Amino acid sequence: MIANQLSPEMPFSACAAQLFRKTIPLFAALLLWLMVVQAQPATETHPGDPQARVIDGVSNTTVFGLGQSIRITGSVKEGAIAFGGDVIVEGTVDGDVAAIGGSVIQREGSRIGGDVIVLGGIYHHGKAAPGRDPQSVTIMYAGYEDQLRHVMREPFSLLKPQLSAKFFGYRILAVLLWFIISLALTAVMPNIVSRAVARLQLSSLRVALIGLLGAVVITIGVAVCLLVTPEVIGAMISILALLLVLVATLFGRVVIFAATGHWLQRRFLPRLRSESITLLLGVIFWVVLASLPYVWPIVIAGLLVVSLGLALTARYRINWKKSAPGGA
Repeated sequence: MIANQLSPEMPFSACAAQLFRKTIPLFAALLLWLMVVQAQPATETHPGDPQARVIDGVSNTTVFGLGQSIRITGSVKEGAIAFGGDVIVEGTVDGDVAAIGGSVIQREGSRIGGDVIVLGGIYHHGKAAPGRDPQSVTIMYAGYEDQLRHVMREPFSLLKPQLSAKFFGYRILAVLLWFIISLALTAVMPNIVSRAVARLQLSSLRVALIGLLGAVVITIGVAVCLLVTPEVIGAMISILALLLVLVATLFGRVVIFAATGHWLQRRFLPRLRSESITLLLGVIFWVVLASLPYVWPIVIAGLLVVSLGLALTARYRINWKKSAPGGA
């Protein structure tokens, strides 16, 4: 339907604006649907995992729960952390308490001396004020508790996603999101994207090698800075490296989508003249490829390496053209 309403002679900016107006309502509806699906009702009481492993007596080390919950009824001198389970504190923990894919439940009369970190679940301490150190902090991200718990207990399930309505909804949302981003980026700086597409088509292997080398250097450099430099400088360098990776991923993926779309257009749809539809083809191709079981980690890593290579070579005038046969 979109292809019929877009004329091949229509300017790219007008075509992009028209598609942008058409996709925004659908994108907003999908986002609202996903928010409703992920909503978790709050409860005043949290019973915790009834099958939790009990830690009684005195423990002088950090206690772990790998794929299970832990219930601390005694005294722990270090900290406590559960991967894919709850940490139920009924006694005393002198250090930090963390739960990834679970919740931290502090019963009345118990004490936590360190920080509380919760990813996926909640920090519940009842109605009374918890026994905490006044200088301690609480870090909590409530959401996707069931998913994180499942991943922590069955890590290899990440390689084989479960086919469901939510799975397909996320993929449609990803297609719309990356398509809108690609339209906006190509409309803002078409010349830069075009040169990057030509560079990728002429020497993709060189770009990938530069990206791989850049990824290794950035990883080692950030690790060394965190170990050697003061904390403030190390944190600033880490933030800058993260921003570089995010910008590179954004720019590189758009270039890869555009290059793939043009390749698909030349290969299968030679009569297609719409740049927007061509770009959409590239987005759909890579979103589908990144959703394949067992293959998607390699696809994501490859996209990241090539994107970093494109970003690192974007400002340099390198002779990427291949020499013509018989040329000087």
